[in-house]
Amino acid sequence: MSQNTNDFTKWYIDTIQKADLVDYTPVRGSIAFKPDGYEIWEHIKEEMDKRFKETGHRNAYFPMLIPESFFQKEKDHIEGFSPELPWVTEAAGEKLEERLALRPTSETMIGHLYSNWIKSYRDLPVLINQWANVFRWEKKTLPFIRTSEFLWQEGHTAHVDEEDARKETMQMLNIYKEVVEDLLAIPVYDGQKTPSERFAGAVDTFSIEAMMKDGKAVQAGTSHYMGTKFAEAFDIKYLNKENKHTHVHTTSWGTSTRLIGSVIMVHGDEQGLVLPPKIAPTQVVLIPVGPWKKNPAIIEKLDEIFAALKAQGIRVRLDDSDQSPGFKFNEWELKGVPVRIELGPRDLENNQALMKARDADEKVSVALGAIVENIQKELGTMQTRLLEKAKAFRAENSHTHIDTMEQLKQHLAESEQNGQISGWVLAGWCGDDACEEGVKEETKFTTRNIPFNPPTEKHTCLHCGKEAKHTVWFARAY
Repeated sequence: MSQNTNDFTKWYIDTIQKADLVDYTPVRGSIAFKPDGYEIWEHIKEEMDKRFKETGHRNAYFPMLIPESFFQKEKDHIEGFSPELPWVTEAAGEKLEERLALRPTSETMIGHLYSNWIKSYRDLPVLINQWANVFRWEKKTLPFIRTSEFLWQEGHTAHVDEEDARKETMQMLNIYKEVVEDLLAIPVYDGQKTPSERFAGAVDTFSIEAMMKDGKAVQAGTSHYMGTKFAEAFDIKYLNKENKHTHVHTTSWGTSTRLIGSVIMVHGDEQGLVLPPKIAPTQVVLIPVGPWKKNPAIIEKLDEIFAALKAQGIRVRLDDSDQSPGFKFNEWELKGVPVRIELGPRDLENNQALMKARDADEKVSVALGAIVENIQKELGTMQTRLLEKAKAFRAENSHTHIDTMEQLKQHLAESEQNGQISGWVLAGWCGDDACEEGVKEETKFTTRNIPFNPPTEKHTCLHCGKEAKHTVWFARAY
């Protein structure tokens, strides 16, 4: 696919539409999830939810409408979100006494309620997650990646002290990394956000960052240590063992349906969608070929294979429509189905079928007696193969040799001239906001995070040349 930004965006939108994942609605920036698009989210949600519950978290649900006065209690929070807030000002034909925001996130509502729920150290920790929709009125939208309404989960926890809260913050970031790499086959860099990039109202923000095929970054998940900021704003106190009232320490953490967009941008190809088997709505499609309608034994055998795969928990479809085999092959490739099985009269005579993995060039023959085992093996192999391909692409487009603005600008000029992606740059940063902003203004590169385990350490600031306090990933981002 073309690495030109406009061409890549067109490819991305075309891929989503041809795969029948979403539809547009009359409300700007709002999309309807069609069944395949929503099922991908269900598989992500299922794996996340399982891990949350294994670590002691429980799900709850909080109101969508948040009083304006709640936002005023934490000034950094309202300043961070006010440009994106849609407001309800009238109901039942009457003007409301106080404006109500459609939630951009639920810290304020949950802070208000936690102040009622938490009284003693015996009530802690509070480990709650919410699966919900949120609203941020985006000026520039892109399906899944940036929409005015999107689906997500947001965890909100309260702890006795900083140590316990920070432990929670890192535990959830690690869960995100494990799920995104294992389930979505997307490698990520984990690290800490710079102060200008951290969540509004947080003490520290940590993120996992993923590289797309156009070289841009997607923030795939964040976990925030909030300190006592929200506890002080909403008076969340508990009676400790020394019989003194003290503020709780809180965290929040979230991932969203932008993970679906990331999957498309990381694994897709010229033919369209490529889905990792673990999240594919249909993992295997069975297609009869040749004059199969005159040979009932073909469908009988495919029905038998269908039942055997179903019994193993594999999500399988049998396409016995009257479309041509070529049309079906193309259709299921566009949908990103991981494995295709073809069976015709000659195959049946030879007691075999043809198997084609979505990301492989060639078909292979598999014995009908071992077809279930072969499919199971291929699904696992493809899952690993996609992760390794994405790791190789990331390594090829992660640049660690750039130390000055001159070198960065030369790299960008050469990339544009050669039609290549600019990728990510690992560089030093002195810690001055002005240098971070300077890089952004001159190149549109923003700091992604300060990685926990950088490939190498940098010693001079990319922008000013002074001693670096941090080694940072810089990239253009969605």
